[in-house]
Amino acid sequence: MTSIDKADAATDTLRGGPRRRRVRAGGGRGVPLPLLVPALTGLAFLIVPLLALLVRTPWRSLPEQLTSAEVWQALQLSLVCATAATAVSLVLGVPLAWLLARVEFPGRGLVRALVTLPLVLPPVVGGVALLMALGRNGIVGRWLDSWFGITLPFTTAGVVVAEAFVAMPFLVISVEGTLRAADPRYEEAATTLGASRFTAFRRVTLPLVAPGVAAGAVLAWARALGEFGATITFAGNFPGRTQTMPLAVYLALQSDPEAAIALSLVLLAVSVAVLAGLRDRWMTAG
Repeated sequence: MTSIDKADAATDTLRGGPRRRRVRAGGGRGVPLPLLVPALTGLAFLIVPLLALLVRTPWRSLPEQLTSAEVWQALQLSLVCATAATAVSLVLGVPLAWLLARVEFPGRGLVRALVTLPLVLPPVVGGVALLMALGRNGIVGRWLDSWFGITLPFTTAGVVVAEAFVAMPFLVISVEGTLRAADPRYEEAATTLGASRFTAFRRVTLPLVAPGVAAGAVLAWARALGEFGATITFAGNFPGRTQTMPLAVYLALQSDPEAAIALSLVLLAVSVAVLAGLRDRWMTAG
């Protein structure tokens, strides 16, 4: 037994029993081969396609590809629509997250399941559902058309609606988790001092959960920027009106693969920037 082991044993005796020791990387008997092989295969499965995109990027013609009018038009529309969809998600999603986290009501579990359903729902199905609800002959869209003259499908506003539909659950989940972790006694103290529930939420709760709201907003914005299925189903693919970056990539892939790679590189750079911005939330341990 080494002197270090003897010191550990003495410490364990003084503490009344053996202590837990942190397993260090590379210590013990090493990584079992049945776990190492599939782990490395999975890592390669996720990384190799991204590396292939970088390798096949036409770097010499990249500036010309990215400065074309079509690309800037699609990029501008994507940024505007994703930002508008995030704003809609904030206005509607933060109160919804507060309701799920703070209020006990019958069927809350079912409501939470319905809120998170767009996360697992195929985007094309989401687009069809939006058409059935908000289309010109939809159960809500017909009244919007006849009473207010509002038509959402195949318009820029339709892009915002489709992106908000698929992006809002990301914000709701993030904010609800932050609200559950926040101590509700601060809100209770504010209400006992005479503040209304809304004032307590605005002056006490919202500053406490601001990091979760910001993280959820960034995730919702990134999801909205990359939305494809619901957008093309509900809003179509009209250049300058509904053609966002993912739709432009899909269209360019059929006629100009180099342009599709260049557009994909832009979306990849945005995704990396979002991940880097959230590194303190998602990439730290403990």
